[in-house]
Amino acid sequence: VQLQASGGGLVQAGGSLRLSCAASGHSFRSYSVGWFRQSPGREREYVGHIHWSGSTPSYADSVQGRFTISRDNAKKTAWLHMKSLKFEDTAVYYCAAQAVGTRFQDRHIWGYWGPGTQVTVSS
Repeated sequence: VQLQASGGGLVQAGGSLRLSCAASGHSFRSYSVGWFRQSPGREREYVGHIHWSGSTPSYADSVQGRFTISRDNAKKTAWLHMKSLKFEDTAVYYCAAQAVGTRFQDRHIWGYWGPGTQVTVSS
């Protein structure tokens, strides 16, 4: 599976963005998809993930209620909808697939990663 995140950009605090994660390959529909982010000098951190079926997305506390993850397996695409953006949401955002195990917050269990997309929130 190859992944490509897109949709990043510059947005004012309080604004919204939608990131896309487009996949190639036949196995996408079988994999959970995770979103992570990394800002300079910090570890890559978990944002949230969605089950292969699209059910029960989960989120980090820092984005709960502001971010929503969805997917369309027929389109081989997942999305990260972000609203009420804050300056501290500024980071490079990555999508990942194929979590091995259930420690979804642990970036090391994810098998596939795509290049990230920069999100910059101006205060």
